[in-house]
Amino acid sequence: MAIFITGDTHGDFTRLRPLFFPAQSDMTKQDYVIICGDFGGVWDDGPEDRYWLDWLEEKPFATLFIDGNHDNFDLLAAYPIEPWQGGMVQRVRPSVIHLMRGQVYQLQGLSFFTMGGARSHDISGGILDPDDPLFREAHRQLTLQGRPHRINHVTWWKEELPREEEYQTARDNLALHGWKVDCVITHCCPTSVQAGLCQGRYPANPLTDFLEELSQRCQFKRWFFGHYHLDQVVSGRCLAVHEEIIPLK
Repeated sequence: MAIFITGDTHGDFTRLRPLFFPAQSDMTKQDYVIICGDFGGVWDDGPEDRYWLDWLEEKPFATLFIDGNHDNFDLLAAYPIEPWQGGMVQRVRPSVIHLMRGQVYQLQGLSFFTMGGARSHDISGGILDPDDPLFREAHRQLTLQGRPHRINHVTWWKEELPREEEYQTARDNLALHGWKVDCVITHCCPTSVQAGLCQGRYPANPLTDFLEELSQRCQFKRWFFGHYHLDQVVSGRCLAVHEEIIPLK
């Protein structure tokens, strides 16, 4: 049995081709590849989405993912929620599974706590409303100026940060497990880790502060996170993952 961890895919699953990920030749649907947010396979429900989701479903392993800050939360919300391996999930395909926020799962004898979401930082030009009569001109000007901006319910969703109920669900589930898990899977990372990793470029926010609380209260063996597009060991227990595919066992 095997579990692998990788970072943001943004709808590009090239790294999971056999040429780049030969370990899959020995894998089955009881083995897992976990994507640490910004999955991007649930983006606009267009032909490309459907092609890649079907492509993942045909792989010999199961694909598990948490959400990030570049996922379509309107589309994700339409998938039914069901229990799976000790937590709640949404099946995008039978073996392409969204691991929801604040859950604890039991996978191959290990416990995994998951918490998706992150605050977007590529929005210095603001969030535009497509229903605003001035939208087209504002979008044109920002594009000409090269200022990064997002469009509400098209490329940005307020659900990128958890609701208070999701934080409480996380605390409740961790309490049920004695605040002890084998692995933590998140998209962003605790405030103190982010400050060191990004040298102050990304300010703290409610989610990184919650993860800071978690890092102080929870016993864990390994913590994997994406978001920063880095493959870097932050400490012996904490790893930023991007393009690498890391074997857990």
